[in-house]
Amino acid sequence: MSQWLEKVIGEAQIQDYLAPVRQQALTQLKTEGWPARRNESWRFTPLTSVEKRNVNIATQGHDAPVPAIDNLNAIDLVFVDGVLITQVNGLDVPAGMSITSLNTDDSDTQQAVASVFGQVKPTRHLFGRVNDALCQHGIFINVEAGADITTPIRIVNLATQNLDAHTRVVVKLGEKAKAIIVEQGVGDVDSLTTAFAEYDIADDAHLEHYRFAMFTGAAKQLGGSHFKLHNRSTLNSTMVGYGSELSRLDVDIHHAGEFADAKMNAIYLLAEGELFDLHSTIEHAMPNGTTEENARGIVGDKARAVFNGRIHIHRDAQKTLAELNNRNLLLSRRGVINTKPELEIYADDVKCAHGATVAEIDEEALYYLLTRGVPRSKALVMLNFGFIRELVYDVPNAAIRDWLLPILSERFTHMEVK
Repeated sequence: MSQWLEKVIGEAQIQDYLAPVRQQALTQLKTEGWPARRNESWRFTPLTSVEKRNVNIATQGHDAPVPAIDNLNAIDLVFVDGVLITQVNGLDVPAGMSITSLNTDDSDTQQAVASVFGQVKPTRHLFGRVNDALCQHGIFINVEAGADITTPIRIVNLATQNLDAHTRVVVKLGEKAKAIIVEQGVGDVDSLTTAFAEYDIADDAHLEHYRFAMFTGAAKQLGGSHFKLHNRSTLNSTMVGYGSELSRLDVDIHHAGEFADAKMNAIYLLAEGELFDLHSTIEHAMPNGTTEENARGIVGDKARAVFNGRIHIHRDAQKTLAELNNRNLLLSRRGVINTKPELEIYADDVKCAHGATVAEIDEEALYYLLTRGVPRSKALVMLNFGFIRELVYDVPNAAIRDWLLPILSERFTHMEVK
């Protein structure tokens, strides 16, 4: 067992209404310990930068500049180094929605939180268990049945100091409810952030979801977004990840009802020497479900991308339609991509497909632009952006789409081609 994990287990002394989940997580951490390199889930993502790290959790919050998304007009919920600094009781929340801290004394709210906390996220995630045991700051978002909330809720995790941050978001959408939720992580300092979110999406409800895992530099981010879909519920999720010293995102989508529909688009952009690991698991447990997953990555010099996408069709999930595609662009032959799309099918009346590609910059296309007077740096941005343009233009929110276009173009300028 690692030095850091031993200290985590020693620090986990929180006694509250979530104690059963916390205790289960601690038991698993003690039993299963630290993953060896033979562990398939961590085979290509070394945890050496965490193993001997000290456990240092902030007790007080402080203000910090919050990056803006122009024209989004969202309700912002801000964590700084793992501490919730937003006064949620003073927020002007639309009718049909409530936002409360997980540190609540209201018994009804506690019961609602407990019905989702640790119940959507699978217990297999190592850092999810750490988050179960140590998270002290989190929020609960409840959308009442039939409520159509058009105001986006943006949850921001800022890393500003060399601290461990463990934050949690719990979301419950009632029947026929609609909501827009943005998760955003930013920071480049030596730090460790586990940010996990769980979404319970009731019958006929719709969630428009975004996760921007934009930690860079020496930051270590190990988090996840996890969804449970019920009858005829729909999910449209867009994820954008940058690389850093250690960056891992786990996504789980569980089709627990019939005729559920999930769409997930993911983009990851890695500059020189960075690492990004995206693991996704889609569980089709009921009939007539639909999943479309597209992941595209651009990997710079000496950078390393890991993609593991698994679709599991259970025996009773007849009439399932599922498709998974992973496409990657190498900017240098010293970049590394480990991709593993998987289909595990136990039903016999399904339509499923999966595929993966790895390619390099098209030299003919680059030469064409250069011979027509386009500067090399601009030509590379044009070609890179063309590779992910379809997914960017597929973003349903216009304000977020307009914000993404220039920042991704700027990101490309730092991804030098060797």
